[in-house]
Amino acid sequence: METKNKLIRVFAGSEITLNLLSSELEKEGIPTEIINEYEQSNFRGFSTGTPYSVDLYILDTDMEKAEPIVKDFMKTNKM
Repeated sequence: METKNKLIRVFAGSEITLNLLSSELEKEGIPTEIINEYEQSNFRGFSTGTPYSVDLYILDTDMEKAEPIVKDFMKTNKM
């Protein structure tokens, strides 16, 4: 039986900030997934959420490695 990895949201914020954190995680070999539901819903013809809230996801198996990077990023950027 195959075990599937789950995506876990590790950060929500502006797209610019999210791209910076995503870059830091990917430098350490942690793949990320950026989901902007506002943009996706506008593309489909309706609007939900806020335009400045984007979510960053990683695989649950990378959480332990990512946690100190996310905490340091938030501390450095005073979040």
